[in-house]
Amino acid sequence: MLGLTLRDGARLGALELWHAEEFADHMDRAREHIRPWVGARFVTDDVDGARATLKRYSESQAADGARLYGIWRDDVLVGGVMYVHFDAALGNCEIGCWLEPSAEGHGLVTSASGALVDWALTTRGLHRAEWHCRADNTRSSAVAKRLGMTREGLRREAWPYEGRRYDKEIWAVLATEWKSAAN
Repeated sequence: MLGLTLRDGARLGALELWHAEEFADHMDRAREHIRPWVGARFVTDDVDGARATLKRYSESQAADGARLYGIWRDDVLVGGVMYVHFDAALGNCEIGCWLEPSAEGHGLVTSASGALVDWALTTRGLHRAEWHCRADNTRSSAVAKRLGMTREGLRREAWPYEGRRYDKEIWAVLATEWKSAAN
């Protein structure tokens, strides 16, 4: 996937190692906003941290695993989507997202996440796409609903953040459900 037009001047594209400085600048704008909702290892503080995150995903993608994509709006990186987990042999993946405040409310995450679900279930032939989020992250749950996912369960106190533990929702869509919704 080299690039995909989303909407309103936005595009989805691979987020690669050579984007490290741009990713670090984006994290400066997004860090405090996304920190409660994404894994601590993902939130970087400088260019070296950004480079390490991008390298980790690049190496995983080379092994047919997790992948990272940026969302650019008017040629500025404003967020992204990812395969947090991608296992072609088992036929499962988990999709995640993040967005800086200036880009919220434009449907970018839903559109980009839908492209990832479609590619995994249709092109790659995976059986199941999952979405995990903190139970109190209503915006994230709403994306899962818009993607046609079913809330399958709740993992109690599974998300640690700042000395407290939060419940985590698990959402999923199966390939047969995705294909029938597309027809």
